[in-house]
Amino acid sequence: MSKDSIIKQLQRATLQCQGLSKTHPFGSGKKAVLRALEHLGYVQIDTLSVIERANHHTFWTRIPGYQSEHLNQLIEERKVFEYWFHAASYLPMRDFRYALPQMLHFKRGESRYFNNVDSKSIHYVYERIRIDGPQKARDFKSSNEKSGKWWNWKPTKVALEKLFMQGDLMICGRDGMEKIYDLTERVLPNTINTVEPSPLEFAEHLVETHLRAYGFTTVKQITHLKTGKALRKNVEQALQTMLEKQKVQQIKVEGMPTIFALNTLLESTIKKLTSNVRLLSPFDNSIIHRDRIKELFNFDFRLECYTPKEKRRYGYFCLPILYGDEFIGRVDCKAHRKKGQLELIHLHIENRQEDIEIWLAPLIKTIKRFATFNGCQSIKLTKVSPLELTSTLKQVFAK
Repeated sequence: MSKDSIIKQLQRATLQCQGLSKTHPFGSGKKAVLRALEHLGYVQIDTLSVIERANHHTFWTRIPGYQSEHLNQLIEERKVFEYWFHAASYLPMRDFRYALPQMLHFKRGESRYFNNVDSKSIHYVYERIRIDGPQKARDFKSSNEKSGKWWNWKPTKVALEKLFMQGDLMICGRDGMEKIYDLTERVLPNTINTVEPSPLEFAEHLVETHLRAYGFTTVKQITHLKTGKALRKNVEQALQTMLEKQKVQQIKVEGMPTIFALNTLLESTIKKLTSNVRLLSPFDNSIIHRDRIKELFNFDFRLECYTPKEKRRYGYFCLPILYGDEFIGRVDCKAHRKKGQLELIHLHIENRQEDIEIWLAPLIKTIKRFATFNGCQSIKLTKVSPLELTSTLKQVFAK
């Protein structure tokens, strides 16, 4: 099989595993949200609200008719919890024990973070929640608390985060984006396994999660933002065991790291994907590994909201545009909620300009759905690249 053929198969396989190749990959409703989360392994949380927040956007992309209440209900039902994957994330409650190594890392004082937190603040915060019940950070505000060095957090806020990171507190819900904390013993279902996994078990969990969610993976992808030679060694051992048991196969592609793929991945014939257009969150699981997307799809994506304005190439908060199995561009968006208007600040079309009549209708349909998802009734197209597409696209959006 030629390199191009292998890459095309890998593209379609990973989009299929990510739930981006079908209209209802996980079904619909609240059950679909849990199925999607358990399949993907995590969904990242982000506080930016230029458009609907990343965690809701990621589910909306895969679940037609998704409502934010679905996720909130699953949290209240203790089927989902918040913690750290490679960033702040929602995780399936069934995987709680695989968060224990990091929690205990903090509790044992092995992290360089939170080591100098005032013990009186820790005791006060814990006892206050134990006695008075769930609390938010602002419930601890007092006039005599001075800000500290942690992003100007008050001592009680730092104490809350330390207790959360070391597993003594869990987030039992949110009021908007405000976290509500409670004792772990009151949040965690008593059926959940709380035995800390061994380093090898943890590595095996990471390997299995990535293979399930992507169909194939690399050592670099599995250890993304997870440091340590011991972890890498255990990941390599877990993959070697799976190779010996013929659960995975190695695939060599010129210019890419060694790929480990599920044995059946390239054996099954993956038909051409649907011609739907999807607007992906910059934090979507499918796009979060930037080097991988560059290698596999030749799509160079970077989030520029943290880049000085004068140095931005595409815009503050661009969304990748996926058409079938090809990234055809990106769009910088902003939801003006008071006006009920979704502004497409700059729509960049980078591929397939010559056959606009094929992808334009699906693109318009998706953008209209996206506007509704963001609580907007109208759409404003401000700028288009390349310029020669401006007239055509503005006419369509003006209808």
